[in-house]
Amino acid sequence: MRQTRSIFAFAMLTVFVFVMIVLNTVTGSVQIPLADIVELLVGRGSDATAYSIVWQIRLPRACAAAVLGGALALSGYLLQTFFHNPIAGPFVLGISSGAKLTVALLLVLVADNAVNVSSVAMIASAFAGAMLAMGVVLIMARVVDKMSMLIVGGVMIGYICSAVTDIIVTFADDSDIVNLHNWSKGSFSGITWENVTVMSVTVFVTAAVIFLFSKPISAYQLGETYAQNMGVNLKLLRMLLVLLSSVLAACITAFAGPVSFVGIAVPHLVKRLFGTTKPLLMIPACFLGGSAFCLFCDLLARTAFAPTEMSISTVTAVFGAPIVIIILLRKQRA
Repeated sequence: MRQTRSIFAFAMLTVFVFVMIVLNTVTGSVQIPLADIVELLVGRGSDATAYSIVWQIRLPRACAAAVLGGALALSGYLLQTFFHNPIAGPFVLGISSGAKLTVALLLVLVADNAVNVSSVAMIASAFAGAMLAMGVVLIMARVVDKMSMLIVGGVMIGYICSAVTDIIVTFADDSDIVNLHNWSKGSFSGITWENVTVMSVTVFVTAAVIFLFSKPISAYQLGETYAQNMGVNLKLLRMLLVLLSSVLAACITAFAGPVSFVGIAVPHLVKRLFGTTKPLLMIPACFLGGSAFCLFCDLLARTAFAPTEMSISTVTAVFGAPIVIIILLRKQRA
């Protein structure tokens, strides 16, 4: 029965992701019929404008939303496992804000010297900021006993990093910094195929490594004593959880800026859908769930008030914040 439920849930998420990619490719301020888009995708279309819109703007953006959304949900799942807390996530703990700070600083410094920033450099910069914020959170975890105080501390770290980033962005008026203001609020716009290639390699390799550690993570979920008795190297596992979650959070922040609530809400929605917490199922399921959630929210961000485009974090907060409130209320009842 449970296996049938899992197969049905995987099929449903896969179909939903595919439908969202199609809708994100078809829908926009410029109406392009689906038949014309199919011809463009198979190389038969002749309209240069439509080709540019589909291949250079919409399709890479949809692919980025799918890849980065999955990465963010998976990062949130790892952090919730690491801290044994249902509302731990890269945005709440200030990890995304730390990554945002270092990327903004890099963009401003490099723009002053008229040098193009590579995708790898952006990820490396975001990873440094994510690890810095994570380091502060881990130091606080050793001092603070209550998890609620740790979450509050993470939120404060996020506010500090965001404030410094806003100051940097305020004085960054150089024309070479494309969409920096939009990026600092969270946006999938301006994504290129080079960005998609780099983020896909980074995310899928990281996700594959995480999947290989499904059994140790499953033992860790049952308690540290149980994991030790099962032969799990806790020190190595904790280090991997921190590093891998930071890589995923850094990747999405480098290209799309900070995106809120996805890392918290999606793992809980997926757990309810599948009726299990087993990492062997949760890891791919969280990735698919995050992809579907971000594709849906990005579609609304682009079309709800077109031609005005909202930041992706605005839409994810509208749907994600109520889920977090429900989680806290249920935890309080328990």
